[in-house]
Amino acid sequence: MLTPSLRRRGCAPRRRPRTTRALSGTVCLLALAGTTLAATPAPAADSASPPAEVSWRADLTPTGADDVNVRHDAGALRVRDGSVSPASLGRDRGYASAVLEPHHVDRPVDRVAVHLDATVPDTASVEVDVRGRATDGTWTEWRRATADAPAELPRDVVDVQARLTLWNAKGEPTAAVRALTLTADDAGGAPAEPAPATRAAAFSARVYATREGLVGHTTANGHVIQADDHFVALPSRRALSPNGSGQYSVQVCGPARCETAPVWDVGPWNTHDDHWNPSSVREQWKDLPQGLPEAQAAYEDGYNGGRDEFGRQVANPAGIDLADGTFYNVGLNDNGWVTVTYLWTEGGGDTASFPTWGTDVSVRQQATTASTRVATLPGPTTVRVRCQVHGQLVTYDGYSNDAWSYLPDYGGYVSNIFIDVADAWLPGVPTC
Repeated sequence: MLTPSLRRRGCAPRRRPRTTRALSGTVCLLALAGTTLAATPAPAADSASPPAEVSWRADLTPTGADDVNVRHDAGALRVRDGSVSPASLGRDRGYASAVLEPHHVDRPVDRVAVHLDATVPDTASVEVDVRGRATDGTWTEWRRATADAPAELPRDVVDVQARLTLWNAKGEPTAAVRALTLTADDAGGAPAEPAPATRAAAFSARVYATREGLVGHTTANGHVIQADDHFVALPSRRALSPNGSGQYSVQVCGPARCETAPVWDVGPWNTHDDHWNPSSVREQWKDLPQGLPEAQAAYEDGYNGGRDEFGRQVANPAGIDLADGTFYNVGLNDNGWVTVTYLWTEGGGDTASFPTWGTDVSVRQQATTASTRVATLPGPTTVRVRCQVHGQLVTYDGYSNDAWSYLPDYGGYVSNIFIDVADAWLPGVPTC
């Protein structure tokens, strides 16, 4: 049940920490999702010289598990089936998404421009989003990038990943993307201040939730919706997790209880409404306050003529869709108000963030495998750790550790074997 998740073949799994000592060992830099990567120091340069740019051409030919409804033929990426659209949007339009392999850069960067070689009919469109992974293993949100308007990332990163999103009208020609070139650099300015010992809590807001349903339909990240499913949809692709991943997750608190669930779909109503972000960095609707969904403003106050970004009349103020299992688990029997915490924002108070490895990793109520399982990490992700304890000795893949970390977002403990760092006892994390 607990198996390492490899991105590519040909590299031995990274070794886990033993109880008695930290392990080093070889790491395949492109192999493990969620692996912490160390930045290579750049050579000293003349302070008056602008930072050097680094460019690379993305490989569009492989399609993998993170891709949705995309095909590569005749030298280009295209929409495979023009009738497929993200379930939560309910739009009759062809949609495809290609999540490309991360590219490691030899110096920290925080700005990425893209150049597309593509044919885009009038009834089609192509969007390119990029995100970055910092040396601590955490990902930024996805940010839209073009040749004229580079994506400005919120912090320095050492890995850059691109995502192509293709749309076309049903029955009409699809865009054909032949090549994608990315150019990254450091935007400059004052050196970043050291991270504080404690960081502000993740952003929370009270929003109106609707039940997604749509069992058998496909989400924006390619997940086929099951009965009693547990995930959410948010009206922006900036926080869309890859299929099976909880890289971007929310805590939803309803009348009965709270649940942590991954963001696997885009909607309701809008696709560029990252309402959890400050107004200054919000993708659209920058005149709305942080935490207020555009659909809510349109429904309650007639904002944008009472319509969403597609010109549809907004029929409810929803800012989040909940899959059936999540909807009923938090205590909703009808659409209603919930408190949502966007767990990837800020970093979250008295915690430290660490990447995990493995699939179907159990989070337990206590630091023992006999304790009740309170959550499951479906794949490599980033978790917030508040403290750690010595509990049951766990042996897996030839390695043993009795240290367990408490994850406040899940309300339980995970064995430190599945925290993707070399130390058996996490550095800088207090004892519970």
